[in-house]
Amino acid sequence: MSAAVKDIEYYARALRAPRVADSYRSLGDRAREAGWSHEEYLAAVLSREVAEREASGAALRIRAARFPGHKLLEEFNFDHQPAADRNLVAHLGTGAFLEEAKNVVLLGPPGTGKTHLAVGIGIRAARAGHRVLFDTATGWVSRLAEAHDRGRLPQELAKLRRYKLLIVDEVGYIPFDQDSANLFFQLVSSRYEHASLVLTSNLAFSRWGEVFSDATVASAMIDRIVHHAEVLNLTGSSYRLRNKTRTQLQAQ
Repeated sequence: MSAAVKDIEYYARALRAPRVADSYRSLGDRAREAGWSHEEYLAAVLSREVAEREASGAALRIRAARFPGHKLLEEFNFDHQPAADRNLVAHLGTGAFLEEAKNVVLLGPPGTGKTHLAVGIGIRAARAGHRVLFDTATGWVSRLAEAHDRGRLPQELAKLRRYKLLIVDEVGYIPFDQDSANLFFQLVSSRYEHASLVLTSNLAFSRWGEVFSDATVASAMIDRIVHHAEVLNLTGSSYRLRNKTRTQLQAQ
């Protein structure tokens, strides 16, 4: 082993850049064959290191987000859900709304793809380098209630504001009592014009008063959510039940 090779491998370890140690030989052979300049060779080695680091970081952020499954926007069935605006979904996939602290609200009956779109948007955001966290509406309230009981609700809300995106799934499936509604309102208020939310709900906004036990609180919450938001109304039957006949459904 030459002194130069030893130096490269030492520097790769010192810089914690293991892909440099893996790629410098193969890229060196290609550089000699193709007549690359020194600058081109160095750029190729560093590019591979950066690409691998970004891919590894994205995988870590996706795992940390606690998504319920790995659902991609590319896999969404627009044929089954024609109400979904393809151009708007593609735009949301760019993550531009995150830079403006905008929200996304996905409304529609069960099985129409709301969670799929929410997760797909979240995965795109994580791949772009943003911190994302997913939970159901009841899960978020439980988290805030625990922080409140420990006297650390302000600290918990401040911690959550450091996430570029929070995804709140299943708003409306289980009604909240007054205390839970107030906690959820504080979550929405703490992120208003600071950071983004993606929310899914099976209920139209006009029925959110039923969920939050107070029409006034619901109205104030909706006002903050939709002030800077993209709202998608999904329609139709459940994708999960697409292969079931009416007789099968009635028998269940």
